[in-house]
Amino acid sequence: MEKRVITDSKRRRVLMAASAVLGSVLVLSACSGDGDGGSGADGSKKSQAQVDEAAAKDASKARIAILPKNGAANASINNAAKVTVSDGTLTQVTMTTAAGAAVKGTLAADGKSWKPDGQLERSTTYKIAATAKDSAGQEAHENSSFTTVSPANSFIGNFTPEDGSTVGVGMPVSINFNKAITDKKAVQSGITVTSSTGQEVVGHWFNAQRLDFRPDQYWTENSTVTLKLNLDGVQGANGVFGVQQKTVTFKIGRNQVSTVDAASKTMTVTQDGKTIKTIPISAGAPDNPTYNGRMVISEKFKETRMNGATVGFTDDDGKGEYDIKDVPHAMRLSTSGTFIHGNYWGSDGIFGSVNTSHGCVGLNDAKGAGDPNQPGAWFFDNSIVGDVVEVKNSKDTTIKPDNGLNGWNMDWAQWKAGSAV
Repeated sequence: MEKRVITDSKRRRVLMAASAVLGSVLVLSACSGDGDGGSGADGSKKSQAQVDEAAAKDASKARIAILPKNGAANASINNAAKVTVSDGTLTQVTMTTAAGAAVKGTLAADGKSWKPDGQLERSTTYKIAATAKDSAGQEAHENSSFTTVSPANSFIGNFTPEDGSTVGVGMPVSINFNKAITDKKAVQSGITVTSSTGQEVVGHWFNAQRLDFRPDQYWTENSTVTLKLNLDGVQGANGVFGVQQKTVTFKIGRNQVSTVDAASKTMTVTQDGKTIKTIPISAGAPDNPTYNGRMVISEKFKETRMNGATVGFTDDDGKGEYDIKDVPHAMRLSTSGTFIHGNYWGSDGIFGSVNTSHGCVGLNDAKGAGDPNQPGAWFFDNSIVGDVVEVKNSKDTTIKPDNGLNGWNMDWAQWKAGSAV
């Protein structure tokens, strides 16, 4: 029997051939799996297109949209948050803060939209999860998260008068912004002030943070004035946006204007053009005369403290030249400290005879609760915020229009020149 000798080179060729066959088997095995879509119930193969078609049949046709978009920053706190759906109806919407506090909202009767019930908080992250169904009952889900505008990136306007109040005919709408406004036109365009009588009302910027509105002449008595703040999303300065969306209405009362004659030391009070009372007064002394001009009562205090040191009247020791802890029936006429008020410390003989004050207008009055028939008490009881007190024949200059609510000391052309629109 012949012996066959297998050399090393032959052995290597045999092993290589075997490996090639085995590799082919493995490749065939790998290619014959479920990569082409798997097998049907009858063992037939499914293509990827068939799998996608089946998944599409199971997917909901409802399309949910959430605003603000996911990841949004500096979102509005008013109307930005909203969930809507097309080709379906919303079945559940939840909105929470990042800390988990629930936010109440209302789903529309037709199930097509949802929105929160109230204003959102600034500098807060909110999460919204929504579920909807299509006509076949298939569900769709959507989630979103956004952050509202921060105080650092927003501004508000503090305004007077208050909503629902009744004020005098001289009361302007005065808005003080908590940040400097550089785009005055954009901000003023977002504010409207109208009167039920149709009076033209124009805004005037005193500085970058104060905007007042008034008509040419005093408001018509017994009219209604409406202030609308549509500042939500309005950019007032670089990266600083408004957040207010508010409507305010107030009433104008009877037309009361009181004229102080510093020379004759009397005050004549008129209502609706008729004189109802003449009162003796004591105005500013020659060294400290009272401002001339039209001044609007901005605050009323039944009793208040007046210290000369707060307005620059000090003695050599730095103490106030006066410090009266219980000044009765005081009504503010200027930011700088001009008041019309009751005076119980002066003798009765000064009223109507001599000017003795540091710039205020004093009326004879009694200490404490006082007598309602005393001039100081009577004038207080018959005056409202917004009434006008006009001083004439004083030795001082006319009060500046921005010193208090006293824009009436600027003529109409000058007033309109300060408008940004």
